[in-house]
Amino acid sequence: MIERLVAELSGRGYRVATVKHSHKNFDIDKEGKDSWRHQAAGACATVLSSPSALITIEKRQWDLPLSEVIKIYRDVDIIIIEGYKENPYPKLEMFRAEKNEPLMYDNSEELLAVVGDKPPHCSAPFFTLDDAPLLTGFIEDKLKLNKGQKIPE
Repeated sequence: MIERLVAELSGRGYRVATVKHSHKNFDIDKEGKDSWRHQAAGACATVLSSPSALITIEKRQWDLPLSEVIKIYRDVDIIIIEGYKENPYPKLEMFRAEKNEPLMYDNSEELLAVVGDKPPHCSAPFFTLDDAPLLTGFIEDKLKLNKGQKIPE
């Protein structure tokens, strides 16, 4: 659904950023590349820059709080975050009937809507996975999105 929301929002002229939080360690660099060798030699940060992309790799001994991650993004209209569930931001919850699990945010004011295969028993608006255009319009209205308006911190 995140991919569909990004496509819908981008198609409507919004600059969209995404954040995916992982509790596991990962490395996006490839062994043997210059940037990998720089880090292996002891660099704590490496930036790869080209006309089409900018990638920053910083080695950390701790997990950054979401408030710090968000500061990285400039000139975007909306940031879609996967993970960082404990943070007080508007939320969409994915619901799969076959998992037979209760909603995490059923009684939370942060819950904007539920997206899934079957409506759960809750008062939040429900959208199917095929409802990306409707969900995008709903998000625009609920969050009062404005293209080109800086996101408040």
